[in-house]
Amino acid sequence: MGIIRARKLGYEYHRYDENGQEEGATRAIDDIDLDVRAGQFVAVLGHNGSGKSTLAKHINALLIPTEGTLWVDGMDTSAEGELWRIRQRAGMVFQNPDNQIIGTVVEEDVGFGPENMGVPTEDIWKRVEESLQAVGMAAYRSHSPNKLSGGQKQRVAIAGVMAMRPQCIVLDEPTAMLDPNGRREVLRAVRELNRRENVTVILITHYMEEVVSADRVYVMDQGRIVMEGTPRELFTRVEDLKSYGLDVPQVTLLAHGLKKAGLVIPEGILTREELVDALCRSS
Repeated sequence: MGIIRARKLGYEYHRYDENGQEEGATRAIDDIDLDVRAGQFVAVLGHNGSGKSTLAKHINALLIPTEGTLWVDGMDTSAEGELWRIRQRAGMVFQNPDNQIIGTVVEEDVGFGPENMGVPTEDIWKRVEESLQAVGMAAYRSHSPNKLSGGQKQRVAIAGVMAMRPQCIVLDEPTAMLDPNGRREVLRAVRELNRRENVTVILITHYMEEVVSADRVYVMDQGRIVMEGTPRELFTRVEDLKSYGLDVPQVTLLAHGLKKAGLVIPEGILTREELVDALCRSS
């Protein structure tokens, strides 16, 4: 049994007029089945409005299913009595770190979550140290978050969630507001957490380069999962991805174009090193 499971999951956003009368509903999640194993690095792709952020909010029980069931570590997110335990198991990091950082000093901010959980003071500072080390921000523990770069702030936000010791961390487009350097900083921190701490990572993103090292990738469109597989399996299907309004990593697109032009190279190339090797073998 996976740490995150969904069966026939559905969710509708209801619209109301100024008198509180329902005007209609938008189906944001439609009949989703999902099974994420502990320790996996999973990426969820989709264009704007595809339902991926709505799915992310279900995993942290910020939204409750309209239909079907979602379980976190065996707990039904619709069970009100399980809400606190669910959010201890599945932490959430949003697009804008300024919405999550509330402390005036980095280490105090990271310790806020464990303190609210009633963790003893000595253990709080141990968790703060371990979390800051894990995301490469230990040297900034005494800094003001306001003086950090966007990428550094996002790493602090991740550390704050990690200090709560979740088994799963959901990142809802955490690099959407960052420049390329900031995106690389955050992605390195996420990969390291997954590798060193064996934390299940669910990364919601629309940047293709961020999913290359994922264990599994899901593509969403109109509230449904329309494609799934390993990065290499999905990126061999360039035309299918384009039909859902998605691109592929630039190196994969280049390799695809070269293959269509007649070069004998494999589909699904993910890195520059793989492309160079393929070109050398074809010459």
